[in-house]
Amino acid sequence: MKVSVVTGGAGFLGSHLCDRLIAEGHAVVCIDNLITGSEANISHLAGNPNFRFLNHDVTNYITIDGPVDFIFHFASPASPIDYLKLPIQTLKVGSLGTHKALGLAKAKGARFLLASTSEVYGDPLVHPQPESYWGNVNPVGPRGVYDEAKRFAEAMTMAYHRYHAVETRIVRIFNTYGERMRIEDGRAIPAFMSQALRGEDLTVFGDGSQTRSVCYVSDLIDGIVRLMMSTHTDPVNIGNPDEITMLQLAQEILKITGSRSNIIFKPLPVDDPQVRQPDISRATSLLGWKPLIGREEGLRKTMKYFARSIVPQSHP
Repeated sequence: MKVSVVTGGAGFLGSHLCDRLIAEGHAVVCIDNLITGSEANISHLAGNPNFRFLNHDVTNYITIDGPVDFIFHFASPASPIDYLKLPIQTLKVGSLGTHKALGLAKAKGARFLLASTSEVYGDPLVHPQPESYWGNVNPVGPRGVYDEAKRFAEAMTMAYHRYHAVETRIVRIFNTYGERMRIEDGRAIPAFMSQALRGEDLTVFGDGSQTRSVCYVSDLIDGIVRLMMSTHTDPVNIGNPDEITMLQLAQEILKITGSRSNIIFKPLPVDDPQVRQPDISRATSLLGWKPLIGREEGLRKTMKYFARSIVPQSHP
């Protein structure tokens, strides 16, 4: 049985990854200090003999008994509201946490995958963004704590690959949504969904013309697993290239939820990217991957989850 370690495994993406790996026959060690993750995301795995949870801060030394085959390093605050509130922790997990996770990979002879981000491209001057683009990041702006932590993590991952011959993979994750997102995590889809379901005004920043490309979580996890099992060591974008403005997204969510809420506009946050769209030609050609879940289908699945969370259903 293959053994996989997932740091940040109690988070939104990490918990879905744990599910996928267990379904594929892996034994999974989930490491999370629950700073933004939640035990509720992995409670359904409690008692599974192939799942183990360690409450641990990965910026400290990581000890795992026995063999380890794969390490998926997902530990990090990942939404603006989190990394603006936890700037030092975000920088530490991107640097010290990545160092400790890579050290574990080196010690165990394990293959390592870094969960990087489209934020390494910053507010891009190239559109859509291919992996060859080096980015346009403000290192001293408020978002720099996340952007630069991930850029440093990529550099350290490649250093371990080149200097220590650790087998490494880097995935650049574009905007993803689905079940287990925190309602109050500050990202557009949970914000719009929760506001619409509560009958509150939907808050759109700027004039709503800034774009994002949103990928349903099962598609993203499939791409990540394919990348880990591939032989490709350079960064790979995984995301849905179907681009949409924030205003259009808000309008779609109003329609899907049947809400009569209004849309209001607030000032654009500092360094908020104006466009975001992945060039996924590398993932398609190397991994045979492309997203399968359309936005309407994915949003409807997500809405059912948020509806249960926001308005608990009564049971007889």
